[in-house]
Amino acid sequence: MKKVETGDKVKVHYVGRLMDGTEFDNSRSSGRELYFTVGDGKVIKGFDQALLEMGVGQTKKVNIKPLNGYGEIKQEAIQEVLKTEFPGDFKLTEGETIEGSTQSGQPMRATVKEIKNNSVILDLNHPLAGKELDFEIELLEILKN
Repeated sequence: MKKVETGDKVKVHYVGRLMDGTEFDNSRSSGRELYFTVGDGKVIKGFDQALLEMGVGQTKKVNIKPLNGYGEIKQEAIQEVLKTEFPGDFKLTEGETIEGSTQSGQPMRATVKEIKNNSVILDLNHPLAGKELDFEIELLEILKN
């Protein structure tokens, strides 16, 4: 039976959970399989590595530390921004994720950490940064390139 190698295009189902058991993503309940090429950098490193040597029909449980997941929390990604940087009718809520663009036009996503009188503390880290993750991965198919 063929085993997954770097460069193979695969189709998988997966369930992602935080260490407390909270499910943060599930390809079955969302009704969509995940397709990607192993080793192309489209998924986190630990997920990619977990697929190596798997055979079609095999299910694997894997624990992924932050280093091989979404990285550690970077303090420099927590920034204070003046409220005047937002449109006048923009509603800010602590804990909410907002989307926008940088001054150079790059898309960005941030979590509102704190609202002050004249400014807002934004966390630009990925929401799963610093978290240890558990995945259950089922290899559905190794596709022809």
